[in-house]
Amino acid sequence: MKPNAKEQPDSNINIVKVDSCPSLTGKSTLTYHIGCNAESEIQIRVHANTGGGYFSKEWIEFKVIKETLEKQTKPFSSRLLKPLFHGKSSNTPAFLLAALRHLGVIKDGEKRSYACGDIPKFVAETKSLAVAETSAKKVKTHRAS
Repeated sequence: MKPNAKEQPDSNINIVKVDSCPSLTGKSTLTYHIGCNAESEIQIRVHANTGGGYFSKEWIEFKVIKETLEKQTKPFSSRLLKPLFHGKSSNTPAFLLAALRHLGVIKDGEKRSYACGDIPKFVAETKSLAVAETSAKKVKTHRAS
């Protein structure tokens, strides 16, 4: 296991958002999931790719991504995220970066590089989705009783 990654089984993650975005090259469309575990920690993963590139579907803790991004003082590429993954696919960090760009967590820099975007906004929006999802489940459970 990588030192900064904590593997999360699918059953421990409550998916609060499913969305799609173009890959960084624009040659395929990626589907990604955002979820929260039992401790309400945000998780993210790439789930599907319309192109032929292989990738890992493992969940990555957003706090680890955030810590990695916030340490950067210079523009970065997808290679920055490679140590967060167990798999050997070189596509996975770039696919995750595309999802993070779509979410506003990172923004385009110069010459195919990136910089931190509005991380607090993403965290607030995701926490809001998680609260709404939890509230909806409580109402549904209460009505079923």
